Amino acid sequence: MNGLLVVDDEEGVRRSLKRVLEKDGYRIVLAENGREALEIVRNDEQEIETVICDYRMPGLNGLETLIEIGRMNIEITRIILTAYATMANAIEAVNAGIDGFLTKPFENEELRAKVRECNIKKRLKQFVSEQVMAEIQKNARTIHPKRMQVTILFSDMRGFSGLSERLTPPELSELLNRRYFTPLDNIIFAYNGTLDKHIGDSVMAIFGAPVSGSDDALRAVQAALTILAEIARINVSIPEEDRRIAVGIGIATGEVMAGIFGSARKKEYTAFGAPVILASRLENLAKADQIFICGETARLVADSMQLEKMTGPTIKGVAHHPEVFSVLGKK
Repeated sequence: MNGLLVVDDEEGVRRSLKRVLEKDGYRIVLAENGREALEIVRNDEQEIETVICDYRMPGLNGLETLIEIGRMNIEITRIILTAYATMANAIEAVNAGIDGFLTKPFENEELRAKVRECNIKKRLKQFVSEQVMAEIQKNARTIHPKRMQVTILFSDMRGFSGLSERLTPPELSELLNRRYFTPLDNIIFAYNGTLDKHIGDSVMAIFGAPVSGSDDALRAVQAALTILAEIARINVSIPEEDRRIAVGIGIATGEVMAGIFGSARKKEYTAFGAPVILASRLENLAKADQIFICGETARLVADSMQLEKMTGPTIKGVAHHPEVFSVLGKK
């Protein structure tokens, strides 16, 4: 996936950008207007990594073209060029989710650097949550390790081993990536959670770090209910019953050490502490379509959620015997 699409109504500009950007190993594709660009992306979606588009063109303008391309494939890096830069143009591009903005005239090296920068940021967002990225950009010190009160959510597929045996590798990849990880990650972001990591078929999310709020626990539980509703919706589109998705969710609240941890080769924003262990243990206890939460989380969400206290579950690896509640729904 190294295709780079240049969209400009001037042939000389297209050819010039092609010569410059081919030096970085891109497979350059050219389009003279927005309609042609959309057709190229539609037919070559998996190979186009980056689109550079002029702002002023006949028919669809550059911003309209890039917005539509984003609807087709949000992973494509989109950069807009303009000779008529104003603050209003820049704000409009940012609000539309455009990845880069470059004003004509520019030096060739400036263009190459902008393309590299935008692609790096785009790829980082696949591994680092938007909240962490925002905090890094404001002040890197805010994500240094520190103790924080957070709510941890774990979601895990039930019967995954059986699914992995029944499905071919492409089928399993489709199921995990498009029907499980993508919707769950989007839900976590929608409730202002930080996506910590994918562990096999598990998802770990943090609510309250690096940005804390008074409703972290409530947003975590709301996200869990939305996850179950979304999985139920997805299952309607899967005719084979033995290929449908089932998840169990565990949630715990308490103090953790949160920040950037790792080696010189690989670092990640994550959290360590008893709530992480407890949330993982609660997720192990939960059966399909169940949400188990700890007593502290229950205390914080009791006014908004219907809860049922569970009796008898034994949780290994936890120093004391915690209270466990099942979330039945919203009040």
